[in-house]
Amino acid sequence: MAELRPLQVAGRIDRLRVAFEGAGIDALIVSNLVNVRYLTGFTGSAGTLVVTPETAVLTTDGRYRTQSAEQVSAAGLGGVVDVIIGGVGEQRDAIVAAVSATPRVGLESNHVSWAEATRWEELLGRAPIACSDVVEVLREIKDDGEIDRMRRAASIADAALAQVLPILAATGTTPVSEVAFALALDTAMRSLGAEALAFETIVAAGENSAKPHHSPTDRIIQPGEPVIIDFGAMYEGYRSDMTRTIVAGTKPNAEVQAMLDLVKASQAAGVQAVKPGVTTGSIDEVCRTVIAEAGMAERFEHSTGHGVGLDIHEAPWVAATAETILEPGTVITVEPGVYVAGVGGVRIEDTLVVTKDGAEALTQFTKEVAA
Repeated sequence: MAELRPLQVAGRIDRLRVAFEGAGIDALIVSNLVNVRYLTGFTGSAGTLVVTPETAVLTTDGRYRTQSAEQVSAAGLGGVVDVIIGGVGEQRDAIVAAVSATPRVGLESNHVSWAEATRWEELLGRAPIACSDVVEVLREIKDDGEIDRMRRAASIADAALAQVLPILAATGTTPVSEVAFALALDTAMRSLGAEALAFETIVAAGENSAKPHHSPTDRIIQPGEPVIIDFGAMYEGYRSDMTRTIVAGTKPNAEVQAMLDLVKASQAAGVQAVKPGVTTGSIDEVCRTVIAEAGMAERFEHSTGHGVGLDIHEAPWVAATAETILEPGTVITVEPGVYVAGVGGVRIEDTLVVTKDGAEALTQFTKEVAA
């Protein structure tokens, strides 16, 4: 197995500081734990980071005394990020002290409740400035180490599906439910090295496949019906996302086959369109046009994709109104689908990283439809 290139955590805080002027702030209190991890390498379940033009302070409690020091050091930030250990009051005092000389203090408005914002105003003695997606924008371009971990997560998911697919092929003789197949797939991912699931696995068979985010039930999967399998693995914090629509046991009927052919063509067109310099909205349009020309525009009821990384859904968004211009290192999904109530649905999805001259699919599992 190829050695993973290191994450390039050191330097991210300086990139954040460059973004202060555009956000209209002099400091940022980072409360979202995913953003804290991105900026410092710290993976604990409690912590707050404050970044000013000159300093960076990470506060957490005594459970993470050793872990925080080790992870910040391993990220190359020893001596750059001061780690303060203490109770809630001590942590807040440390943050207030760190921003005492900075008049415009930002809060991550997407991750802070009204009560928390009010409390920070009382502590700071001035109103904080609501900031949206300041760190998330930095996360859009992945470094080599991030891409390696996402590639590893995707390869685990690929191998897991290959391992359990014979279960679907045998549905005619050995009944299996949606939830049982989901459990088998989840178990395979963990046994193959996933540290966790990227999200709750979707297995949707027959008429349930017309529900884009169906939760698996004890419904028995029948031969010949479409089965949407939407799943992913997590590896060292980074996630993969893949959907395949499999026909269990035997050939599909003509209506389902037509849906499969249509979505496969739409998804292939969208993947082909992914390259530097194009907008995410244009990729959505490419996929949607193929489906609309077949007279099924109203059956494509969700956006075409989204960014993936430390979160399963993150910027940029691949939707009709999205205007993000793709750059090398951006990771997105392309996942068109069509859904007919009472009949079923089809969705096909890959996770792709934008390269210098196109895109690489991190998810490699075949799109052939028969189990």
